[in-house]
Order: sequence, then C-alpha cells, then structure tokens
Amino acid sequence: MPVKTAPAELTAGDSALRTQYLAEVLALLYPEPCSTDDRRGEPIAEYLVVPDARRPRLLVPTTSRRVSAAAVRRYAEPQSRAARLKRDAVVAAVRTGASSVLLRDRIRVTGPASESIDGYLSEALGRELAVSIHIGPARANRKPVLQLISPDGETFGFGKLGTGPLTQRLVKAETAALAALGTVGLTKLTVPTVLHAGQWRGSQVLIQSALPVWLPRAPLTPRRLTAAMVDIAGCCGYTTGTLVGSAYWAELRGRLAAVTDRSEGAALMSAAELLATHSGSTTLQYGAWHGDWAPWNMANLADALLVWDWERFAKGVPVGFDAVHYELQRRIQSNGDAAGAVEATVRRADELLQPFGVAPEARELTALLYLVDLAARYLTDRQAEAGARLGVLGTWLLPVLIRRVEEL
Repeated sequence: MPVKTAPAELTAGDSALRTQYLAEVLALLYPEPCSTDDRRGEPIAEYLVVPDARRPRLLVPTTSRRVSAAAVRRYAEPQSRAARLKRDAVVAAVRTGASSVLLRDRIRVTGPASESIDGYLSEALGRELAVSIHIGPARANRKPVLQLISPDGETFGFGKLGTGPLTQRLVKAETAALAALGTVGLTKLTVPTVLHAGQWRGSQVLIQSALPVWLPRAPLTPRRLTAAMVDIAGCCGYTTGTLVGSAYWAELRGRLAAVTDRSEGAALMSAAELLATHSGSTTLQYGAWHGDWAPWNMANLADALLVWDWERFAKGVPVGFDAVHYELQRRIQSNGDAAGAVEATVRRADELLQPFGVAPEARELTALLYLVDLAARYLTDRQAEAGARLGVLGTWLLPVLIRRVEEL
C-alpha cells in the first residue's frame, strides 16, 4: 500500500501544516510518558526526517541501514523520473551511511517501549519490527500511515490509524472491505489481506499485508484494467432498477440533504434533483466499486494487478463508477486542469462505460451521478475546511456538473 508522492514544490502554508501535523503524529504514536524532547532517557526509536524538518514527508527508522533503505525505497510510488531519482539518491545515502550529510534532521524518542506504537504492533503481530511514518498533505481524511519493516529489511505490512470520527469510519470500512473481498473469489486483481485490526488508545488500527509493488512492472492495457473493474463491480452480485426507485438514490439524497446548509451543498442538491427529474425513470444496473481507483492506488505486474486503499469500497452503486473515477483522477494528475478534466471525462462517458454493459441512454447519466456522488463525499468530509487542494467544488466540479445537467 504505497502512497502517492506530493508535488515537488510545497507552499509555505503546506510546509507549516506538515510541520504541525508531524508534531501531532508523534504525540499520537508516542504519547506521554514517551517524549521527543528528553535527551537523557533511553531511546526507543530514532528517525531521519525526509527531506527535512521544515518539509517532513517521511520518518525513516535508523534501526539499521538495511531497514532505513527499505523504508525509503518502498514508502511511495514516484510519479515522475525526477522524483524517482531523488528517492534513489536518499536510498543510496542511507545504505552507505552518508545520510548524516544528506539528511540532517533527526527525531529521537525516549520512554517506555510498551507505551509506544512500536510496542503495541510488535505485541499484536508477534514479531520484531521497525516503523516508518508517512506525513501526508492536508486532507480531511488524512491519517497516520505506517510501513512495517522486519529486521532483515522486508516490508511486510502497512498500517492506518483512524483518529477522528471520519478517519475511524474509513479505517473500519477498509477493514470490512478487505475481509469481504478475501471471500468473493476475485480473479482479475490482487488485494491486501488483514493482518491485524483493533483499537489502541482510542484510535482504530488496521494492519494489512504489503503487496509486492517493488516487483518489475508491465504495461497496463485498457482491457486488463476494465476486466479488473468489472470483477469488482460483480463481486457481490448485481441488481437492476430505475434511478429514483433504487436504494442508491435514497442513500445519495440522504447524504445530499445533510450538506444543504452550505451554498455548495444546496447547489449540488438542486442539480441532483434536476438530474432525477430528467432521467429518474432510466433503468440502471447496480454493483460494487472500489471508490477511489486511481493510478496511484494500483500497480500492474506481468501476472497480477495489485490494487490497494479500499476505504471507500461500497456496494449498490451504478455500474461503471470506477471507470469514470479513474479517468477523472488520471486527467487531473496529468495536467492539473481539474475543471477541464471533469468536462473531458463526461464527454468520454460512452467510451468508458460501453465495456461495462451500460445502456447507451444511461451512460451520461452514470457519469453525472458519479460527479454528484463525488461532490457529496467532498462536502460530507469537509475537504475545503481541511485545506484539500480541490476542496472548493465551485472552482472545478460544480460549474461543469450544473451546466451539463441543465443541458440534458
């Protein structure tokens, strides 16, 4: 379950937020009587800060050079050649012992090991381990993400901690999703397994197996991607019915009603109701979806398609949502024009949804319903208030959605 890398250049605001979040994460994982200030106590953990304390992205354990190198090499999927070269330079530095020159900032933790996240996980999993910690960008659903490494440098697991109402719900949902997906006989993709689930000091904990994303990659064909998405769509069975008569529409309207106290929520509800007025009698097929299938949540090998981050998995949604989501995220990632990506994605609805057996008259409807669903998620999670880059829907998603619905 590697994480996507952040853009190379961070704003001053993002840097300050990351530094603040670093302090919050350390206080969570190493609560009192543990300390990062007491230089006299016995150390229980020491971390290199990558790239530095002003712009923290990764805490690398200094247990051994082999462990440190594994922490850097397997924590993220670089999204560019430049990012890959930077990562490889850090790996070389920790392997050779030159990290003291390249990585000057360190964090030393003292206190009783039994009170730390390291002690909890070692006892829960019954094995010796080191923990590396990812410090992500501001998002409402941001949570501590841990890479678990054995003494010989094997990355054997990834962990998530849900600390507030939203992230606890997401961690619980991913735990349930992985447990369910392990029983449905998937043949077109590989998902992690649950190694441990529980609670620690009020946080919801999920530890899942590490997928072998470090193995050589193979080109991903549209056919293979679509086959995997179809595998997920049908993994829990299908149902068929009109939009306005479906359980999905009732659930979506409930989520929309909960956010109409905000101007964007009210505009979204109006667009959804207009969409239902125009196309509510259209028959749709409903199945399951990953919920956040994007290029950074998957890796294609010669003999397997690895897919992770299942915290948004859901059943009973219009078939094809995964294909529309993937297309939108791919376009936003490639050129940064979010509004243009929304427009281009809707225009491709026919091409995207035909392989899923979606009827021609239901394809644009499906794409527009997906946009309503995604917008409802952003508003429910309060992404704008959390400082997420695309949190303000009025700057990209809502204008396109409203115009397309009015043109039906």
